[in-house]
This record gives sequence, C-alpha cells and structure tokens, in this order.
Amino acid sequence: GTTFALEGPLNTYARAGKLFPGPHLYAGATLVILWAMAVSTVPAMQKGSDTARTIHIGANVAGISLFGWQVVSGIPILLKVWEKTQWP
Repeated sequence: GTTFALEGPLNTYARAGKLFPGPHLYAGATLVILWAMAVSTVPAMQKGSDTARTIHIGANVAGISLFGWQVVSGIPILLKVWEKTQWP
C-alpha cells in the first residue's frame, strides 16, 4: 500500500509536471501515517499492552475507512485521466 501511496503522486508529477493538492492526496498521506502508527504498536502488543492494542485497532479502523473513501474519491480522478489519455 505504501508503494502505491508514493507511486500515485510521483506518476502524477511525471505526467503533469505538478501535483494537485487536495483531499485525495492528503487522505493518502494520512493513510500511510495510520499504517505506520499501527505497525509501530506491534512490539508493545506482543508484550501485552492493551493501550497499544487499542491504538492499533483504532488506527486500522480509521485506515480502512479512509481507504474506502480513497477508492470512491479516486474514481473521478481515474475517469479524468482516461479521458485525457492518448490511446494507441
């Protein structure tokens, strides 16, 4: 997932020469932060920390919700890219 979160903006910059800051871009960046938060709690969870478990679950629930919104908000972006693409 992190690879695609980096590949998307890099691809946009390579094609258009600029980024388009907006909710979709910021949500993707936030999603990567949530994944990092969830992963960082694993060692504490292995030691039995209920606080780490709660943070882990919360970060993943928020991440899944944000990912779902990313899919929905990305469809118009995809359609716009397809519309402007020169197909062989």
